[in-house]
Amino acid sequence: MLMSFAQQFVAAVRRTKKRLLNLIDTPVIILVYHRVTMLPSDPQLLAVSPENFRAHMKHLKLNYPVVRFEDDWSNVKKPSVAVTFDDGYADNVIEALPILEEVGIPATFFISTGNLHTLHEYWWDELERIIIEDRSLPDSFTLNENLSSQTWPTATPAERDMFYQKLHPLMMRLDPARREEWLMQLRRWAQTDKIGREVNRSMSNDELRWFAESKWVTIGAHSVTHTPLSTLAAKQQREEIFSSKQLLEALLGTKLTTFSYPFGRKKDYNQTSVRLCREAGFTKAAANFPGQVHRWTDPYQLPRHLVRNWGLDVFTAEIQSFWTR
Repeated sequence: MLMSFAQQFVAAVRRTKKRLLNLIDTPVIILVYHRVTMLPSDPQLLAVSPENFRAHMKHLKLNYPVVRFEDDWSNVKKPSVAVTFDDGYADNVIEALPILEEVGIPATFFISTGNLHTLHEYWWDELERIIIEDRSLPDSFTLNENLSSQTWPTATPAERDMFYQKLHPLMMRLDPARREEWLMQLRRWAQTDKIGREVNRSMSNDELRWFAESKWVTIGAHSVTHTPLSTLAAKQQREEIFSSKQLLEALLGTKLTTFSYPFGRKKDYNQTSVRLCREAGFTKAAANFPGQVHRWTDPYQLPRHLVRNWGLDVFTAEIQSFWTR
């Protein structure tokens, strides 16, 4: 969509301001990946192919200092890049780690603990499996919720795609118990169970322990159920933040110092989330909105740039734009 003149002017002013700030203080940009694999279906655009990921890492290695997310960046002398991953998919171990070790790039992996060592998919993958995966489904689905109901047509692939697109944002804002109730209704409707696809599984406990031993890997926490923290009461937020940290520390026998907010947009966490991260003993927390990190940036609201499955030309151009976006 074309920007109006006013929008173009505002964007130009923003870029100019950020260039000036970058001259005052050396910036760091943080990249966020989720998966390194090839998928037959990827409606959330989370997967980067191994070929593209290797090209990305080689470009970073040749062109920028790559710093660790958990390090102190106050003495960075050149514009630098940090690499992070969210969620804890098993392909991080199988596909991403060999490339990081081959190229020599450190990365921090934020692990959501609820699906560790299970055959369950993350809720958005299960939603996609039930609705979009090629199967015979009824012509409509009726969701029963709080003495009311809503019905969506599902007879055609286009209708199922639209149903998925409508349901995903609704389920994102649910607390974990209500989201599981919706998924149970969907499972009964589709005559399927909770066992997920191997390609979408999380790491096992043993894989995580082995993974964390690599000198190129740092582990951070990423909640238990991957629910936007801003949708939860303070008590539930505390459980999500503290429990994920405690479980990972018990599994790995080491102290965790970093956290990543689930989804991480400004509306997905709040000041209670920030306060609880401090109380949990984290020294940094990663968000998921664009920006550069400077000495004055809140360490509990660090901006990150989401990376998609870009070829090298697009990745190179995107990296250049990240310094002022």
